[in-house]
Amino acid sequence: MDSSLHFLLLMMYLLYAVGSSSSCVRILPDSGQKILVEVGKEFTATCHLLKGSRYTADDIEWLLENKSIPKEKYFKINETAVRVTVNISSNVNGWLKCRAAKESLSYEMPCLYGISLTTGYPPLMPKNLTCIAVQEHKEISPNFKCSWDPGTRHPLIDTTYTLYVQEVFLEYKTSAPETYSSICKEHLASSCTVYLSTFPHLMDLRVWVEVNNTLGSARSDELVRDASYFVKPNPPLDVRVQGEVNFSTSLMVTWKHPIDVNTIALRYVIRFCQAGSSVWTEVPEDLMHAYTESFRLQSLQPYTDYVVQMRCIHESHKSYWSDWSANATDRTAEAKPASHPDLWRIIQPTAHSRKVTLIWMAPVQSNGKILRYDLEISQDHEMFERRIVRLNEMDQIRSHQTYSMDVPPRKVAAIEITATNSAGVSPKATLFIPRSDQELPGVQHISWSVDDGQLQVEWLHPPPGGPRVSEYLLEWVKVPEGEFQLDRHWKKVSPHINSNTLTEWFWTGPTDFHCDFKPFNRYNISVYPMYSRRFQRSNTSFRYIQAGRPVTTAAYIKQGSPLEGPTARVTKPKKTSAEVTWEEIPLDSQRGFITGYTIFYKTGNIEKSMQAEAHLRSCVLTDLTSESDYVVHVMVSTVAGTKNGSDFNFKTAKYGDGEVELIVVVVCFIFLFLTVIIIIFCLRKREVIKRLLWPRVPDPNDSSIAHWSPDFSVKQTDLPKEDVSVVEVDVFDGKSLFEEDKVVLPLKKDKYLSEEHSSGIGGSSCMSSPRHSVSDSDDGDSGQTMASTVQYSAVVASGYKGQTPDHQAPVFARSESTQPLLDCEEHTEHLYEGSSQSRNSYFRRGRGLELADGEEPNRSSLTFCPNKEQVFPIVEDPAVSTSSYMAQQNGYRPQ
Repeated sequence: MDSSLHFLLLMMYLLYAVGSSSSCVRILPDSGQKILVEVGKEFTATCHLLKGSRYTADDIEWLLENKSIPKEKYFKINETAVRVTVNISSNVNGWLKCRAAKESLSYEMPCLYGISLTTGYPPLMPKNLTCIAVQEHKEISPNFKCSWDPGTRHPLIDTTYTLYVQEVFLEYKTSAPETYSSICKEHLASSCTVYLSTFPHLMDLRVWVEVNNTLGSARSDELVRDASYFVKPNPPLDVRVQGEVNFSTSLMVTWKHPIDVNTIALRYVIRFCQAGSSVWTEVPEDLMHAYTESFRLQSLQPYTDYVVQMRCIHESHKSYWSDWSANATDRTAEAKPASHPDLWRIIQPTAHSRKVTLIWMAPVQSNGKILRYDLEISQDHEMFERRIVRLNEMDQIRSHQTYSMDVPPRKVAAIEITATNSAGVSPKATLFIPRSDQELPGVQHISWSVDDGQLQVEWLHPPPGGPRVSEYLLEWVKVPEGEFQLDRHWKKVSPHINSNTLTEWFWTGPTDFHCDFKPFNRYNISVYPMYSRRFQRSNTSFRYIQAGRPVTTAAYIKQGSPLEGPTARVTKPKKTSAEVTWEEIPLDSQRGFITGYTIFYKTGNIEKSMQAEAHLRSCVLTDLTSESDYVVHVMVSTVAGTKNGSDFNFKTAKYGDGEVELIVVVVCFIFLFLTVIIIIFCLRKREVIKRLLWPRVPDPNDSSIAHWSPDFSVKQTDLPKEDVSVVEVDVFDGKSLFEEDKVVLPLKKDKYLSEEHSSGIGGSSCMSSPRHSVSDSDDGDSGQTMASTVQYSAVVASGYKGQTPDHQAPVFARSESTQPLLDCEEHTEHLYEGSSQSRNSYFRRGRGLELADGEEPNRSSLTFCPNKEQVFPIVEDPAVSTSSYMAQQNGYRPQ
């Protein structure tokens, strides 16, 4: 299966093969080689069916580079032939095929045949034919080289260029002319060289070019010239320049002939220029004599380097010019300086004088090497100083010299300076320095502009009516100014103009002084009107130059964006405002005039900006939020761009100006007001405060028990002194305290039991070690303490111990006071005071029981604070009738 498929594919390939011998069609013209056709023309081919073919003309299809040709271009000749015409373009390079096949399904195998096409152009006629024969050593080279213009159209096919050179005898034609040729096979050749056995002198040469290719041929115009016309000699040999002593304006030029005069007669041309210049001056040919080998250049500048070149040509001017010779350089001799030194001054006021720095350059026409300067200085019309400034090798290199001196403000000074070289002395340069208060007027206005990379300075003349201006001096210095000797430059211009262009300029002297304005650098440009003044010295009048008042402006030849931005800082942050300050960036970093500042400040995602003028160095930001963090930076702008400074963070204050002070004042006033109110209140309520701060200690003398009297009448005379006693009664005791057998306790005159004779306030008796009362026993309420239950009480009995009481029941009385008693232990010295009016006694007798006048009180029966505590046994009292006293459980009840 696979073998049969391969066989079928092979058969199909053979049937479709171009030019197959088994094809049933053929194309006319037919060629086994590529058929060359011209671009831009039409090509016609005919496809015809071979005899025995089963196809017809309707089954024929034309293909060009495998693309079908439209049917409109077909021309049916008969049933077996079809012709087609196609336009040939430059990109047609391929097969033109004819194919015969049935359109419907058929077992007939299609037929295919094709021819190969190649496109090209016929050659163009060469134009501008030129030929040359150069000099080699002392002869003319036999290699005759010609060049021409082949045209811009490429032929696309192989093309042959043939150069023909034929000798033409001028007088005798004894034989056929000799013809030389050379073939150059290139598609687009533009030159070719013919080798001549010997260069033909004294005869004409006929030269032409023929060009051929398959599509056609062309021939150039013939060039017929004398053989010398094609010769290019070498430049003159050994060209030299030499200065002449005592002739400072001339140079002698010498050379040698490059070729023998019998071969070619030549003429020479000389050109020269100052060293470093590109402007050449050519010596007219009329001044040059043929066959000479020297020439003197005249009217030159003294002590100036000159460069000389030479070339030559056939004397009939029918040949080519030779190349220029190599440079020959020499310097003219020295001459006396023709101009004075260029003198200027710089005045710097000091505390008590003026520092004047003289600065000068060599004369523009120094005409030699300056050896020394003679300086004369006069002050107040008298000779002040003579100085000779000699120059060494280092001084010769420097473009200017300086000298400093002090001139008092009230004095005038006159300076004269001359330059001397080996040939003589220059004219004088003078300068007058007036007193400080005698300054002459300056120009009225100065402005500048930049035009095509040049700085144009304009000014207005000084006001009319003043002295006559002899010249103007323009001074410029780079800012910031360094040493003025290096950075300060000046230029003098005519007084008849009021503008001048400052650009690169040169000064020729011992050394070349070059000054140029650099972009992005600031320059201070000053204009001085220079006045001519008469100065009298030693009965001799001299003319001096005095400078007027300068007018200065700053300028840039080119401005750019700043190199760095301002560094901002906040000096006075407040609650809703802040003052931002910054320093001016250095001049070297400004690179232009500052047009303004922009302050950007941001908090959170809110950013604002504020503009500030160029002369400002601070700005107050308003409408800020209190107690907020801000980021601020300053942007500086020039006419050429902007530059942002670094960020600075600050925080606004919580309180504004005066708020803290106001709060403090208000608080102080409130405190003062409250203090006054409290003081007034304390004064008005001092008794209440006294009772609160210092509680009133009850006086037992003023207690209710001291003034208590029984409810029944008892006569004082009927009761003995011992009938009054103080008994501690437990209100929780259910037994009657008035039973006869229980109320009798051992009594002594000088002491009592501390517990039974206490005031009844728990622990507040006069004894040092208090005891529990009977109320603290088991029968009482354990939760009720003595301090809350003890009452002051007194029992009045009708008789003594052991006696039967009267039928009248004893009366119990109690005090309503619950105040504690005084601690008698701290004031034992008051216990024995005999006066009944003493405030330290715990009790006083009742008014009804007081002793009669003059009766001695019994101390032993009234003293309740014995020196020694005596412990007596407690005797259980028998039950008594409850009719006289009812026991109370929780406190007492009113009887």
